[in-house]
Amino acid sequence: MSLPPLSDRIAGVRDRIGRAARRAGRDPAGVRLIAVSKTRPPEAIEVAAAAGITDFGENRVQEAAAKLPRVAATFTPHLIGHLQKNKARVAVRLFPVIHSVDSVKLAARLSRIVTGGLAPPGGGPLRILVQVDLAGEATKFGVPEPELPATLDAVAALPGLDLQGLMLIPPHDPDPEAVRPWFAQLREISVRFAGGGLLPDDPELSMGMSHDFEIAISEGATMVRVGTALFGPRRV
Repeated sequence: MSLPPLSDRIAGVRDRIGRAARRAGRDPAGVRLIAVSKTRPPEAIEVAAAAGITDFGENRVQEAAAKLPRVAATFTPHLIGHLQKNKARVAVRLFPVIHSVDSVKLAARLSRIVTGGLAPPGGGPLRILVQVDLAGEATKFGVPEPELPATLDAVAALPGLDLQGLMLIPPHDPDPEAVRPWFAQLREISVRFAGGGLLPDDPELSMGMSHDFEIAISEGATMVRVGTALFGPRRV
């Protein structure tokens, strides 16, 4: 079965975002759609950008370095995958927003790069989110909850970085309702730490993907990372 045109899929996802936000008593404008373009060619990004998508998420720095400079469109790239310290310089050159800062050491490396003279695209500080590990999965990265206060305090003090909020990749479950507790927990953490001055007053919450973004929005997501629902199943 062929997929509907990309413009129709984008409109459908935006409609779902709007309905989920309104059900939660939220303004749909408070939810940013990050189109996950990993493994997609530059042409797919250009078509999506022409249809109104402004933010794209990439998982791998090496792939992004080869692909993003070839995209003939205006857009904001977000790094949403794990970042190794040895790829930090390339990441700063490519991404104005990094969702996956998972240690003080990585944040300090990014800070040194930015304050050393390499500005991210668009200039200004590098916008970052701290990735949180709530489930303790061995295959996932992130800062465990007990370590968050010290981590956020240290990261917020680093020059050249703008700490904007938190990011979560919960345990995968085909039932979207099964992951609701993880989203609710991250929201509660963000409220608590914003109240304590460790996060901005209205922190970004990057959580929710194609199969569960509506649940994430109901629990406070401000950024949802959607790939398959927009571009269809990945071929690789």
